[in-house]
Amino acid sequence: MAAPDATTATVVSVDEQLAKLRADVAKLDQIRRREREVRVHQSCVALPEVTRSRRFALSDCSVRINSSAEWGSFMCAVPFCSGEAEQIEWSKIQTPTDEVVVPYDTIVSPPEDSCAEQHSKLDVDLPAQGLWSVIEVRNGFTFLDLIVIQIESLNKKYGCSVPLLLMNSFNTHDDTQKIVEKYSNSNIEIHTFNQSQYPRIVTEDFSPLPSKGKAGKEGWYPPGHGDVFPSLNNSGKLDLLLAQGKEYVFIANSDNLGAIVDIKILNHLISNQNEYCMEVTPKTLADVKGGTLISYEGRVQLLEIAQVPDEHVNEFKSIEKFKIFNTNNLWVNLKAIKRLVEAEALKMEIIPNPKEVDGVKVLQLETAAGAAIRFFDKAIGINVPRSRFLPVKATSDLLLVQSDLYTLVDGFVIRNPARANPANPSIELGPEFKKVANFLARFKSIPSIVELDSLKVSGDVWFGSGIVLKGKVTITAKSGVKLEIPDGAVLENKDVNSPQDL
Repeated sequence: MAAPDATTATVVSVDEQLAKLRADVAKLDQIRRREREVRVHQSCVALPEVTRSRRFALSDCSVRINSSAEWGSFMCAVPFCSGEAEQIEWSKIQTPTDEVVVPYDTIVSPPEDSCAEQHSKLDVDLPAQGLWSVIEVRNGFTFLDLIVIQIESLNKKYGCSVPLLLMNSFNTHDDTQKIVEKYSNSNIEIHTFNQSQYPRIVTEDFSPLPSKGKAGKEGWYPPGHGDVFPSLNNSGKLDLLLAQGKEYVFIANSDNLGAIVDIKILNHLISNQNEYCMEVTPKTLADVKGGTLISYEGRVQLLEIAQVPDEHVNEFKSIEKFKIFNTNNLWVNLKAIKRLVEAEALKMEIIPNPKEVDGVKVLQLETAAGAAIRFFDKAIGINVPRSRFLPVKATSDLLLVQSDLYTLVDGFVIRNPARANPANPSIELGPEFKKVANFLARFKSIPSIVELDSLKVSGDVWFGSGIVLKGKVTITAKSGVKLEIPDGAVLENKDVNSPQDL
């Protein structure tokens, strides 16, 4: 009898590893304890049902992982989860037509007298962005404050009741609950629910990190915003919304200030019975790594850079061939979510996310909500204006939205019409500005940047009040030197390296 080849031996080894991992996870005390809490307190925490379903990220299907060499061929061969990542054949990729990615200016608003009815079919779901969501954006309002004000204004204007759902992780739940409490007397219905939590996997021996003594939060992770669909169902919120007659959910990141309810988009989806819509917007050189929509074998789907063969990465990053990217503003039919989740049909691509916890290398297996587009019927993209994509991911973004480049009206962040350039200024802040507290401490007031093209700041730099920045400005403090920009300074097309340059 011939000896098994190396490939067969590897598969057997992987199967054995997976069987051991399943057994180790099933023994975790945290899972059993939290399951009891769910029964007693009826909490909306969605748990990894490792012994009863395929929701836990392990099953018998293979998944393609473009990991770094650090993970090696072993990791690439592991059948991690219920995802079915396709091997993209580059020659089959087609540019979507206007029927697949609809230009925003071709869709129409519904008649004014039907707006209330349309809004009554909608709810808004925002995956909370941790502590970032409680940061003050403008006029003392946090991200969540602005979202609540927006929906309150919407409900008042149209006499409807659009509810707000906030998806949290076990890391963000407590902080979000404290914020939500202050809206207990508002006229907006606010729900919170927790997404799943999975144990991190130790890469060295393929075991769950909590079994290594890391029984606290550091042993677990939330598996990405693609988990919104099963978590909506498992929490009971999906059935609640359907019972209320809701038809669509608008899903957006809570830190995207441009992600506001748009009745034109909602009306288009209802009229055309589209089950899924992804908002895309024209790509710039700052967005070259963002996922894009393609037509592939008769369906629309999201193409991420991790799926792109190495020889085509530069082509993917080009703004000539792939001209749009995913804003992560999604509109999804609730009945379709229910149908696909119950059929376990949402087998999204798995994103391997390597981390290190107290010196231990671990792997997190995550999914993205945008990858679900290929499973829904009549799925489309809508090519929206750039104004619907205004994420605040870093303090450089915070400077933009706190400046005179924007104003605040009824919770909506509106761009200053005095800005002639349609693009926002490019802003680079050094590590001294990375933390929000440090960023705020270094500005007596946010400078005027309506006429700014670019700003680059490095070193120990401090800004006074009433400063105006125009054109291209670079400010560099030499090592060990504190550089203070005085009150009322006007810097236009200037390189500042010392007080003498002011």
